[in-house]
Amino acid sequence: MEHVTPRLLPWTSPEGKPCYLVTDDGGSRLSRLADDLEAAQLATGVDVLGLARTVLDDPMSPYTEVRYAGLRLAECLTDALPAAESRGMRLSTPGEAGPTTT
Repeated sequence: MEHVTPRLLPWTSPEGKPCYLVTDDGGSRLSRLADDLEAAQLATGVDVLGLARTVLDDPMSPYTEVRYAGLRLAECLTDALPAAESRGMRLSTPGEAGPTTT
């Protein structure tokens, strides 16, 4: 039997605990939903970063705008880190060869 690495999902339980999916079907409805949500979270992060750079690059930006930009960036990073962790866990499992570069 092949070892299936649990996938960390991009949402939490009502108690705030991480949710995992264990399946050998990467194209299942739940897998596709998780893929779509991760893609939306990462796209939002790119958008927020672009907007925040405008504020952060201007030395005359008011404190409240800088703080707001920082808070939004922190929210986006909070979303992006679990997606990155989940993808990293799925790259290779113990005993398997990891991705190779040529």
